[in-house]
Amino acid sequence: MPQQDQQDAAWTGIYVSTMAQRRADFFDACGPLFARLDLADSPEAAAGLLAAAPAGLLVVDLERFEPGIDLDALASLLARRAGAPTLLLCPFANARWLPLLQAHKPAYAITPIEPARLQAVVRRCLEAQGGRAPAAGADVLRELLALRARVLAVLDAPDEEQGLAERLCRALLAWPGVLHAAMFRLQPDGDLQLEAEQGRGQADALRLATVLQRGERLLQAPLRHAFPGLLAAATGELAMLDTLEQAGEPGLAESLRAHGVAQAIGLPIPSDGPGAPRGALSLLLGGDAPLAPEAFDTLRDCAVMAALGLRLLDMNVESEHLLARLTYVSTTDALTGVANRRHGEELLEREVKRARRYRTPLALLSFDIDRFKAINDTYGHPVGDVALRTVADCVRALLRSSDVLVRSGGEEFHVIAPHTSAIDGLKMAEKIRHAVEQAAIPGCDHVSVSLGVAQLGEQESADSLVRRVEAAMTRAKRAGRNCVELAMQ
Repeated sequence: MPQQDQQDAAWTGIYVSTMAQRRADFFDACGPLFARLDLADSPEAAAGLLAAAPAGLLVVDLERFEPGIDLDALASLLARRAGAPTLLLCPFANARWLPLLQAHKPAYAITPIEPARLQAVVRRCLEAQGGRAPAAGADVLRELLALRARVLAVLDAPDEEQGLAERLCRALLAWPGVLHAAMFRLQPDGDLQLEAEQGRGQADALRLATVLQRGERLLQAPLRHAFPGLLAAATGELAMLDTLEQAGEPGLAESLRAHGVAQAIGLPIPSDGPGAPRGALSLLLGGDAPLAPEAFDTLRDCAVMAALGLRLLDMNVESEHLLARLTYVSTTDALTGVANRRHGEELLEREVKRARRYRTPLALLSFDIDRFKAINDTYGHPVGDVALRTVADCVRALLRSSDVLVRSGGEEFHVIAPHTSAIDGLKMAEKIRHAVEQAAIPGCDHVSVSLGVAQLGEQESADSLVRRVEAAMTRAKRAGRNCVELAMQ
């Protein structure tokens, strides 16, 4: 008997699959390789077969197995092998099994897989007793440590979302074998967008927006079911192609192969808690060699660090929004939405210094609502609040972008008017008086205002300017209200 036939006669194996058709297909494709091939429909059945007679090769088809249900049983089955050859057949859209079982260092192949290639993979495991992943050498471990360090360094300066994505892609691209790296980000509207991509060599010209036929709203892209990066972002699971044809999209395979790509990996970027992932990292590799078991841990860590970087960005944005909100609350009158007294005093001091430095005129207007107490007493405080808001809105609509309206007291307001002389201030005050007089106040009769106008003196302080303009406003009230008075020097 030839030596090859003698060797074939000694080969034994167990194939595990929950699907009868898959068991039949495997027996048809690979049965001739074995002297004895047992078929099992569950990990428990396979364990029983192993207890009855050892097998040279255990093949586990992971299609239809679920980690939440079957992980313990499968891990126990692989542990029983005690170093004997094991081959995992893992669906490309559900490659999460590989990191979950990599502690047992099995060999793996991604499915769907053509019968001829499956037969070659099984024969290679049998002939070379290669049904176990080889231990990572020192060079591979150094490369993985360097990859972790580069990705971690990206987190040192997460200045902006686009910058973070680009730096992550550059860090991943430095891992030997990676030709193209990209980052997808889940948007507030619930869809996916390509944030950044980097390529080298032949893949430097590769543009995923062209390959995927769009660069935005990618969860509706025609190839969302086939490209690992999109799959990972949509499902939250590791997705992997070890041959490009497995996705069932010849156009995609041809486009990637034209840029030297042989494998594709999609890594989900985990969310802070339950729910959809934040996005995904996409790696396109030039070689077709299986990944070392340690690589899966490193890639998972990279995805976790990417999630941390995005969270830091979110925290920065949240801090900026909180600071803006605090600034608004501390500087704005809650009722009318104009500057409050404290902020108005700061702005007036600033404008006084500017006017004095550049020798430009500065006017200050002061007005309050005539007989405002009577409005509150007659119609109630809610109507009084409406009157205040209406007057503030009416006056604000007349002001220039450089003017500032300030609520300085109950019904009293100031207008800071840079580059405005006393004459121009009087004209502005008259426009305000007329507009308020014509404004309709919901819930009560029309109201009027009395105004004072003052121009900053050459050596005058802000406090002195305020005293003069308020004195002018008081004279306007004494003069019969609903009129304008110019402050005396």
